[in-house]
This record gives sequence, structure tokens and C-alpha cells, in this order.
Amino acid sequence: MNKKQLIRLTLSAAITAILMSGAVMAQDNQQPQDANPNALQPTKKNPQQATNAADTKNLQQVVVTGTATSGGVKKIDASYSVTTATAQQIKEANPKSSADLLKMSPGVYPESSGGQTGANIEVAGFPGGGDAPYVTFQLNGSPLYPMSTLSFMDNSSMFRLDDTIDRAEIVQGGPAVLYGNGQPGVTANFILKQGTEVPSGDVGLTYGSEGMERLDGFYGFQIAPSWYASIGGFYRKSDGVRDPQFAADNGGSLTATLTHDFDNGGTLMFYARDLKDHNQFVTDTPILNPSKGQFSDYPGFNALTGTFGSNADRYTTIQTTPCYTTGCTPGSRNLDLAKGRGADVHMFGGNFDMDLGDGWSISDKFNLTGGQMNTISFFSTGNNPTTLASYISSAETADGLPAGLTATAKYANGGTANMNENVTTQGLWYVHKNIQAISNEFHISKELFDGNTLTFGNYEAVYNDHDTWYLGNNVLLQAKSNPNPVVVTLSNGTNTYNLTNSQGLASGPSTAVYEAWNATNTAFFLTDSWKVGQWLFDAGVREEHQEANGRVQNTATGDLDNNPYTLYNNGSTYLVAGNTYIPYSKTAPSWTIGANYEFNDNMSAYVRINDGVHFPGFDDLRGDPQQPVQKIHNMELGFKLQNDWSYTSVSVYRKLFYNVPYTTTTDTGQFTIDYGSETKGVNLQTTVKPFDHFTVALTGDYMDGHYTHDSGCTPYTTQAGLAACTSINGMVLQRQPKYQGRVTPAYEVPTGWGGMKFWLTYEYVGARYGDLIEQQPLGHYYDLSFGVSADIGQYWDLSLQGTNLTNQTGITEGNARLFGFASTDGVILARSIEGREVNFQVKYKF
Repeated sequence: MNKKQLIRLTLSAAITAILMSGAVMAQDNQQPQDANPNALQPTKKNPQQATNAADTKNLQQVVVTGTATSGGVKKIDASYSVTTATAQQIKEANPKSSADLLKMSPGVYPESSGGQTGANIEVAGFPGGGDAPYVTFQLNGSPLYPMSTLSFMDNSSMFRLDDTIDRAEIVQGGPAVLYGNGQPGVTANFILKQGTEVPSGDVGLTYGSEGMERLDGFYGFQIAPSWYASIGGFYRKSDGVRDPQFAADNGGSLTATLTHDFDNGGTLMFYARDLKDHNQFVTDTPILNPSKGQFSDYPGFNALTGTFGSNADRYTTIQTTPCYTTGCTPGSRNLDLAKGRGADVHMFGGNFDMDLGDGWSISDKFNLTGGQMNTISFFSTGNNPTTLASYISSAETADGLPAGLTATAKYANGGTANMNENVTTQGLWYVHKNIQAISNEFHISKELFDGNTLTFGNYEAVYNDHDTWYLGNNVLLQAKSNPNPVVVTLSNGTNTYNLTNSQGLASGPSTAVYEAWNATNTAFFLTDSWKVGQWLFDAGVREEHQEANGRVQNTATGDLDNNPYTLYNNGSTYLVAGNTYIPYSKTAPSWTIGANYEFNDNMSAYVRINDGVHFPGFDDLRGDPQQPVQKIHNMELGFKLQNDWSYTSVSVYRKLFYNVPYTTTTDTGQFTIDYGSETKGVNLQTTVKPFDHFTVALTGDYMDGHYTHDSGCTPYTTQAGLAACTSINGMVLQRQPKYQGRVTPAYEVPTGWGGMKFWLTYEYVGARYGDLIEQQPLGHYYDLSFGVSADIGQYWDLSLQGTNLTNQTGITEGNARLFGFASTDGVILARSIEGREVNFQVKYKF
């Protein structure tokens, strides 16, 4: 972070703290005023954190995400799509990761097959194709990081679910384009539990069939009149369903809050959250693909439990700089796969809401985030497995070696390798990311007349990202789970050629990056909400400016040791003196108009139109400094109904995208496509209760999306190996299912000692393509999960839950390194959902 931005960040934090402290002193010395009757206030005398959080299937529930005022809006009056979940419902969903929870919102498809982090999250109608550019995670209304996605870092990777979370609100588009970082896709807001007058908390122990042991806890209490505090978190260690022979997940989080309630109904709340968690990231693995959409296990590699991680390949040292002269010391990095793709981040933030009287109210939210988001993981090279003999022969040809060489192959940890066994290369990638960010969002609202409230606001974010990358570093491995690295030398009796080094490294870095980015986003917005009889109208406009400046160090390619016989590092990329500077400055507007009609207390309908924008990320600008601002136009109609036996929320939409870039690399070079898309779809949430104690919940969507506005012909290689090109116009949106749905029947059994609940969830994900030109069909799959819980008396909870009970193979992505056809000889590199996992928890509540 440069000096000017550091001063700006420090001043912003100081001004915020001074304003909040001044407000505390001023309000504590004022006489009580009438509280805002629309404000959402925690119930401090009751351990239940908020009265509206008790039943998320209630149209009278208040939601605070995507609204202009801190008081929020009732679900029945919300003219946009919002999914809510209590802490108990989050637990019963048993998500694999924080990203996996988003499938509760219809139309969101998280590919959580890679582990706790690095999920690709697709939003119906948003042409993402990987990572999570259209998903923002918030904590108490503030984005965790102002930019929703960077390479190797999406918002969900910075967040873990635990008992400190009171509830979640997931909003798709709508008025969310006006607030925070203006996310036009999905905004997932997680609201923390706070202390209460009556001390309360819980302690939970969980054991999982994948060798997982986890401790959860939370405690909320009063420290003085009108002052409350809480502390909680988790620690977990797990071998993982895909056991790498070392801890696949290892770490935890600690969260604390401090809250002060003013006499007139205002609230000041601070929170601090520390997360340190190391997680295995699972890349594409070899899978048999005998026909389109059909998949089965590759020999030696179970699609549900296999991983390239092992004790044999856990530790590796890579060379990063040349060393040509005697006595020089080459630059190097010692890599440990157990560090994985995790998070070491710290967050501090606060919320201040105050009714000033005479129709005036203010709200302020700020968040500071800092730490590291590092990656040490295998990534697919895009090459299917082959026999060791074939691999050596191809390498000899590629390197132009003389004929008649004798090959010797052994394992890195000893023993002679079999020339007929299948091998593969995996890229051992190292990414070090150091991030800092501060964001602040201020609202001031005035009730102009009865039912009409005008809000003016400002969002400011100052943030940076300093990266060091060494990608490539291909390791020659057995093509099986928990493999050994293979070491290969070639000799003619006089000269010895090292095809790999002693660790099995078959190449040095193919990409070396050192970059430092600094950015600011400034937005001003004006919104108006007008209640007229049974109608609620709202409209708003936002003007946002993004300014980014990057410094990218220059690179060169060559031999790292000036030795032609060490073939493994002859074509490496490394950093050299000098930098390239990339400036970026763009301004773009967003707007929304919505109307909701309340037929009665339990039924409403709405219509909404909005335009949102998506600014390019740092990595986008490094590839193309002239990246356009993406524009998203959304039209939506919705209907909500609740009665004694059912709850239904359904919406139909049409989404238009413009200026979406996509860059692909082929044998003939790198090509960038600039395209758009058009999507029509239906989202559905419903719960029916045909008789006492029995419910059936259904969540799903239908999505019909296609690419548009592609004026070029993108080259690719056909299945026959021929060169071809095609336009993507009319192709279905990459990696997005046309149909997906989840149905959960549940039965509750009241007992004299408490109660029990049984539920079963059937999840169906429809056929998709892994690429833009429909050459990688991923097929469809289903997942069956279950849950049993028992409340014993006032204090004890027991629960047993499991996922993928029938061990279904479900492909979430194809070969992400290839454009076009990816299956060769009936084998594809792809990634499946994890195999069966069952966990049991004992929780004591007090």
C-alpha cells in the first residue's frame, strides 16, 4: 500500500472511530426518544438473537440485506429474491463449505468439489465459467474484500461457518446493485450472534467418518447495563474424504463482538474475527469417460476419494532464479502441500445505527481486512495419463535428444519404477497473496412524508493485493491416488540427461509473477422508498468510480543453471529487473426500480428492473489493461404466498450481459473473446406441510441461457486432432445446469423428553458443458443426504448427518486447462463431488 493510500485508510478509520465514539457520548447524555418502529432490534433479554430470525419461512420476517435503512424490510414487502436461513437451518443443510451453503438460494450452483476453498460458484444467467466473480460474502453488511474475485481468492475462501453466525441472508441482484460493492449477482450476508442479558452459549464436539474432529463453542453475556459481548469459534482437524496422508483441513476461527444499545433504540456494535485454516485443494483427476456424459473410476484412482497428495510428494523445493556461476545461491521456495489453499486473515468491523428523531436516521458500516491467502497445491497440466515409457519417448522427441539413450526410472523415495505403469504430470503451484482492505458505507435517511423515505449514501473502499506466483513446476507422478514422484534420467554412456530432478520435477516455473496492486472504489447512491396503500415502490441510482494502479515485475525465460543436461529447468520463467505499470480508471452507473403489491398479510407480487456493473479485477487488468466494464440488465417478476400449510416464493427473470471477456490459450496462441449472453429462467422455493409434524421443502430453478454478441471465430482442436474454429453464439452458458433442484421431506417427533427430527435431501444437478463450445459434456448427477437430530431436555442436542450416501460420481468441471474437446482414449481430466461422509455431533447448550 503506498503512502497516500495508507494515510487515506488511516484517516478513514480514525474518522469512523471518532464519529462513533462521539455518537456514543452524545446519545448516552440525551433523554430517551421514540425508537424507530421499523428498526430491527435484537432481543437482549432473550438468548434468541433476533425475533425475526426465528422463522425464515415467514413473510413478516425482516431482512436487512439489499435495503437502504438499517430497519430493513419485511419479506412480504421485498421486491427482490432473498433466501434466509437461521443458525439451525444452516446446520441442517450440512454444507461442505461456506460456498456450498449458497445452493439454498435457487439458481446458485457452487462447485464445492475442490474442498473448503477455491470453489467455482455459478449464478444462473451470469456467464462466469469459473471462480466466483458474481458472488460477494458480507459480514454484518460489509464485504469481506471489495473485489469479489481475484485469482486463487474468492470471498467464500475467506469465510468459515460456525456457531458465531446467527443467520444468513442471500440476495440475488435487485437493489443490491446500489449498496456495498454493488454486486449484481449474489450477495451472501452473514450476521453475527451478539451477547444477551441472560448469559447463553453452547459447546459442541463433532466426529466425522473422514477422520474429522471438531470443537465448536459460543458464549454471549452482559458486561454492564446496555453493554453486551460474545466470543466463539471453532477448531477442526480432518484427514478429508480425499485423504492425502496428512491433514487435509487443519485450523479454526475465533470471533468476538461488543455491542452497546442506546436508550432511544440505536445500536453500536464492533466485531473482530480471526481465521487461520489450511485446506487441501483438489484439482482435476483422471476419470474414465467411455461416452458423452458417462463417467467411472480410472484404474488406481477413485473419483470420489482419490487425490494427488501424498507423504511422498508433500515436500518439494522449487528453484525460482538462475544460478550460473560457482558459489552463487539460487533462489528457491520450500513447498509443503499441507499448507494447501487456505486463509490467514484478520477482520475488524463495526455497525452504527441511530434514529436522530424528526424522521432522520443514520447508519454506518465499516470493515478492515488484512492477512494472507496463499496457495500451495497441485493443478492439472491438461495432459491425460500415459505409460511411463510413452512419456519418456515423447519427452525425448520434444527435447530433441539423440537416439539410443537408455532410460532409468525410479521413485523419489526409492525403488525402481515400472515402465508400463501410467504416469501423469501435475503442476505444483505456489501463490503468495498479501491483502489489505478497508471499506465504509454510510447512509443518511429522511422520512419526507408519511410512507416516503429518501436515503443518500456513500461507499468507499481502499484495498491492495501484493502477489508472488510460481506456476508450472510440473511433477512427474504415478497416475494413482497418493502417488510417488518418478525420477527419470537418460544416458548414452557418456552424457546423462536429467529429465527430472531428484524430486520428480519435470519443469521449472512456466509463469512467474510479482505484482503490487492498489485500488479505490468510490460510489454515491440515492434511493427512495414510497409506501402507498398496498403498494411499495422503490428506486435508486448509484455512480461508482474505480481507480486501480498495478506494478508488474518483468520476466525472462531460460535455463536456471546453464546446464543443458538438466532438462527439467531449461525453459523456466523467472523474474528480472524492471516493471510494467498498469493504470486503470473507469466510472459506471447502476440503477434499479421495483414495485411490490401486498394482496393481504400473506400474499404479494413484485416486479423489478435493474442495471448493474462488474468492474474488472486486478488479474483481468494484468491480461488486458483496457478491460471494459461488464453491464448486466435484469428483469424480474415474483410472487410470494404463505398460509397455514405452505410457503412459496417464485420468480421469473430475463438477464442480459454485455462486454464479457474470455481469454483462452491454444497451440497457436492466446485469444480473447468479447461476448454477451441472454438468459430466461424460473427460481422456486416452496415448503408444504400436508399434516402435523411433516414438511416437504423444494428449491430449484430452470435456466435457459445462451452466449450472444460474439463476432469472431475462436480456434480449437477437434476430437480427431484437426484445427477448427467456431463462434460461441447460441452455445449454452458454460458449467451451468439447465435444471437443478433439491427436495427435503422432514418429519418431527415430539417426545416427553424433547423431540426428534428426521430428514432426507435429494439433490439433482442437470447436464452441463465444461467449456464454451459444448465439447466437454459433464452429464448430470444426484446426491442423497440425510439428517437425524434429537433435543434431549433443555441442554443437550445430538445430530447425525451424512452426504452422498450412495457414492454417486458427479462431475462438476471438465478439463479446465483445455478449450474444446478434452477426452482422449476414453479418459478425461475432471473433478467429481466427494464420496460418502457421515458426522456425529454432541452439543451442550446453556
